[in-house]
Amino acid sequence: MDVEEEVTALHAYLSYSDAAAGISWLEALGFVTLVRQEGGNERVSHAELRLGQAVVMVSSADADYDVPPLRKWSTGAGIYLVTSDVASLHERAVRAGGRSVFPPEETEWGGTRARVLDPEGHEWSFGTYAPGRS
Repeated sequence: MDVEEEVTALHAYLSYSDAAAGISWLEALGFVTLVRQEGGNERVSHAELRLGQAVVMVSSADADYDVPPLRKWSTGAGIYLVTSDVASLHERAVRAGGRSVFPPEETEWGGTRARVLDPEGHEWSFGTYAPGRS
């Protein structure tokens, strides 16, 4: 079997210094917590949240990780969430404590996009363009 047949999905995972707050932020966006395993000392060992077909795994950070700083319009890496309602998702993200990098805008390739940093600085982009579809 080749690797293309073995790989069936791609999911993001994020560590937060305050995982409970990270989960609350995601829930404010509309994610639903499917699994949450507590690890003692108010830590989250593992959590899984879903919004539509998107799944993100969350845990408490086990070290003081450096989240890349915003430079111009990006941190250099992030999560891209496909949605038909970019404006609503951007508004919920900011209202829940995210920082707007740029508000919803039309792109030169015919879609809409927006970008925020979550409360711990992870980059989230929302857009109508669906990568990987011909």
